[in-house]
Amino acid sequence: MRLATWNVNGIRARSQRLAEWLAERQPDVACLQELKIVEDEFPHLELRASGYHAVLSGQQGWNGVAVIAKERPELVTRELPGTADHGARFILARVHGIEVASVYIPNGKSVKHPDYAIKLSWLEALAKHFETRADRNAPLLVGGDFNVCCTDLDSYGGKRFAGHIFHTDAERTLVQRLRDTGLVDLYRAKYPDVAGFSWWDYRAGQFHKNEGMRLDFLLATEPLAARVKDVFVDRDYRKKGKASGAIPSDHAPVVAELDG
Repeated sequence: MRLATWNVNGIRARSQRLAEWLAERQPDVACLQELKIVEDEFPHLELRASGYHAVLSGQQGWNGVAVIAKERPELVTRELPGTADHGARFILARVHGIEVASVYIPNGKSVKHPDYAIKLSWLEALAKHFETRADRNAPLLVGGDFNVCCTDLDSYGGKRFAGHIFHTDAERTLVQRLRDTGLVDLYRAKYPDVAGFSWWDYRAGQFHKNEGMRLDFLLATEPLAARVKDVFVDRDYRKKGKASGAIPSDHAPVVAELDG
């Protein structure tokens, strides 16, 4: 089984690149973020042509998350309690006997911006939501753009960026609180000492200089984590595609391969 997450940064702009990726990588389940589209305009037919079904929480020109899969996902909820005012950033579905959440944590902009407090409250709401699970060992995958570098290894800036947005103790503590609900960071568990950046700014040639950050995570409960064979950042899909107009997102997909 192949599980993935990808911030596509606008599904209209990335439709060709997404189709290429689905055809080549063939994930069984994928979490998508930053769709920037409403439900009625989502390309369900194009996705079906690629062999996938989708459930989503959409928003015009901003935010938006989806769970897509070869098997039709069953919607559980489109709402994270207490976060309705902060956009379409959460969806939970059931597929292949697994609960799958696609999440898009607010950026925060800077530690002095009002959005930083929103980011912290959103992360706290996410942790609280999964703290209330009746069975913390039941198969669960949380995939998404967390907009947090959990350690200095996860950022090209390392210790130089301490206290800056994405690198604060408050953000890191809340992600750890989420992990304490029984969720394993699949990439970091497999590669404890490898940076594994998943995002690079479009500017200043940062991708080619590998000046990036690891912002995109696949977190899973132990029944899934125990089946992991490999996890990789799909850097090839941060590059331009073969088809004319197949331009990349500033994020690369993160993919986990599981036994069975």
